Amino acid sequence: MLLHTVNKSPFEKNSLDTCLRLSMPGSCIILIEDGVYGALTGGAFATQLQDGMRERKLYALAADLQARGIDPARLLDGVEVVDYSGFVELAASCDKIQSWF
Repeated sequence: MLLHTVNKSPFEKNSLDTCLRLSMPGSCIILIEDGVYGALTGGAFATQLQDGMRERKLYALAADLQARGIDPARLLDGVEVVDYSGFVELAASCDKIQSWF
Protein backbone atom coordinates (compact mmCIF):
# COMPACT_ATOMS: atom_id res chain seq x y z
CA MET A 1 0.00 0.00 0.00
CA LEU A 2 1.21 3.50 -0.83
CA LEU A 3 0.80 6.56 1.39
CA HIS A 4 0.54 9.91 -0.38
CA THR A 5 1.22 13.13 1.51
CA VAL A 6 -0.16 16.43 0.22
CA ASN A 7 1.09 19.57 1.98
CA LYS A 8 0.01 22.38 -0.36
CA SER A 9 -3.35 24.10 -0.46
CA PRO A 10 -5.32 23.06 -3.55
CA PHE A 11 -5.94 26.78 -4.07
CA GLU A 12 -2.17 27.36 -4.39
CA LYS A 13 -0.88 24.29 -6.25
CA ASN A 14 -2.36 21.36 -8.17
CA SER A 15 -0.71 18.74 -5.92
CA LEU A 16 -4.00 17.37 -4.58
CA ASP A 17 -5.53 17.12 -8.04
CA THR A 18 -2.45 15.34 -9.38
CA CYS A 19 -2.37 12.99 -6.40
CA LEU A 20 -6.01 12.04 -6.88
CA ARG A 21 -5.55 11.44 -10.60
CA LEU A 22 -2.38 9.36 -10.28
CA SER A 23 -2.85 7.47 -7.01
CA MET A 24 -4.01 3.90 -7.28
CA PRO A 25 -7.17 2.51 -5.71
CA GLY A 26 -6.41 1.25 -2.22
CA SER A 27 -3.91 4.02 -1.55
CA CYS A 28 -4.01 6.28 1.48
CA ILE A 29 -3.77 10.07 1.25
CA ILE A 30 -2.94 12.30 4.19
CA LEU A 31 -3.45 16.03 4.01
CA ILE A 32 -0.89 17.94 6.05
CA GLU A 33 0.08 21.59 6.49
CA ASP A 34 -1.98 23.73 4.04
CA GLY A 35 -3.19 20.58 2.29
CA VAL A 36 -5.91 20.28 4.95
CA TYR A 37 -7.84 23.09 3.25
CA GLY A 38 -8.73 20.66 0.46
CA ALA A 39 -10.92 18.53 2.76
CA LEU A 40 -13.40 21.24 3.73
CA THR A 41 -17.09 20.55 3.17
CA GLY A 42 -18.46 22.72 0.40
CA GLY A 43 -14.97 23.52 -0.87
CA ALA A 44 -14.03 23.69 -4.51
CA PHE A 45 -12.46 20.22 -4.32
CA ALA A 46 -15.17 18.49 -2.28
CA THR A 47 -16.69 16.55 -5.18
CA GLN A 48 -13.30 15.47 -6.49
CA LEU A 49 -12.24 14.28 -3.02
CA GLN A 50 -15.49 12.43 -2.43
CA ASP A 51 -15.00 10.62 -5.73
CA GLY A 52 -11.42 9.80 -4.77
CA MET A 53 -12.48 8.50 -1.36
CA ARG A 54 -14.56 5.78 -2.98
CA GLU A 55 -11.33 3.86 -3.61
CA ARG A 56 -8.83 5.60 -1.31
CA LYS A 57 -8.66 6.37 2.38
CA LEU A 58 -8.27 10.07 3.23
CA TYR A 59 -6.73 11.46 6.41
CA ALA A 60 -6.05 14.95 7.78
CA LEU A 61 -3.47 15.81 10.42
CA ALA A 62 -5.16 17.15 13.57
CA ALA A 63 -2.35 19.54 14.52
CA ASP A 64 -2.49 21.22 11.10
CA LEU A 65 -6.27 21.60 11.32
CA GLN A 66 -5.90 23.17 14.75
CA ALA A 67 -3.06 25.48 13.64
CA ARG A 68 -5.36 26.82 10.89
CA GLY A 69 -8.42 27.14 13.11
CA ILE A 70 -10.33 24.45 11.23
CA ASP A 71 -12.94 22.56 13.21
CA PRO A 72 -12.81 18.87 12.21
CA ALA A 73 -16.63 18.99 11.95
CA ARG A 74 -16.15 21.11 8.80
CA LEU A 75 -14.39 18.25 6.98
CA LEU A 76 -15.97 16.02 4.37
CA ASP A 77 -17.61 12.86 5.65
CA GLY A 78 -15.11 10.02 5.53
CA VAL A 79 -11.99 12.08 6.25
CA GLU A 80 -10.27 10.57 9.27
CA VAL A 81 -8.42 12.98 11.55
CA VAL A 82 -5.17 11.59 12.96
CA ASP A 83 -2.64 12.93 15.42
CA TYR A 84 1.13 12.68 14.99
CA SER A 85 1.31 9.16 16.40
CA GLY A 86 -1.46 8.10 14.01
CA PHE A 87 0.52 9.61 11.14
CA VAL A 88 3.59 7.62 12.20
CA GLU A 89 1.53 4.42 12.44
CA LEU A 90 0.06 5.07 9.02
CA ALA A 91 3.50 5.69 7.49
CA ALA A 92 4.91 2.56 9.14
CA SER A 93 2.03 0.40 7.86
CA CYS A 94 2.56 1.48 4.23
CA ASP A 95 5.19 0.07 1.89
CA LYS A 96 6.13 3.41 0.36
CA ILE A 97 5.45 7.12 0.78
CA GLN A 98 4.95 9.57 -2.09
CA SER A 99 5.07 13.26 -1.26
CA TRP A 100 3.27 15.73 -3.49
CA PHE A 101 4.61 19.28 -3.36
